[in-house]
Amino acid sequence: MSHTTFTFDDLKRILLEGSGVPEGADLDADIHDTQFADIGYDSLALLETVGRVEREYGIDLESVLGDATTPRAFVDVVRAQLPVQAA
Repeated sequence: MSHTTFTFDDLKRILLEGSGVPEGADLDADIHDTQFADIGYDSLALLETVGRVEREYGIDLESVLGDATTPRAFVDVVRAQLPVQAA
C-alpha cells in the first residue's frame, strides 16, 4: 500500500504497534526533538519501526535511517521518501 502523507501520529501508531510504550515514556508529551534512546526506544525497536513503515508505505528507508535520531527527523525522512501527490 502506498501513502502520500506521514505524520507524527502515524509514527506514534507504528511505534505502539511494534514496540509498545517504554516504561516511563509519555508519547503524548512534546517528544518531537527527543532522541529515541532518551524516550526508551532501542535500535531493535527502530528497526522494527522502519520495517513496518517500509511495508506500509512502500518506501525504502535503509539508506537514510541514520539521519532519523528523533521523532521529528524520522517523520521528515519518511516524508522525503514518499511519492509527491499531484496537485
